[in-house]
Amino acid sequence: MSDNINKISDEALDNVTGGARKVVYGDSTDYVNLRKGPGLSYKKVGELYDGDVVYTVDKVYNEDDGYSWTKLDNGYWVASHFLH
Repeated sequence: MSDNINKISDEALDNVTGGARKVVYGDSTDYVNLRKGPGLSYKKVGELYDGDVVYTVDKVYNEDDGYSWTKLDNGYWVASHFLH
């Protein structure tokens, strides 16, 4: 992991992992990008759509892009603010 990517504390991680999360999308897009790693610089590998249910396994903060990223059980990452 890059020096600019910080693991979220175990306590905070408990709040986002271990259960289904619904994917939502922003006002200006129809989908959310899945990425190969936790950051905008990682290659896009797919898309998730509003209402898709995903399972989370990890969460980190990337200082380079200023976003928290959640790792899914399929090994790919999504910006955390799209999950709830």
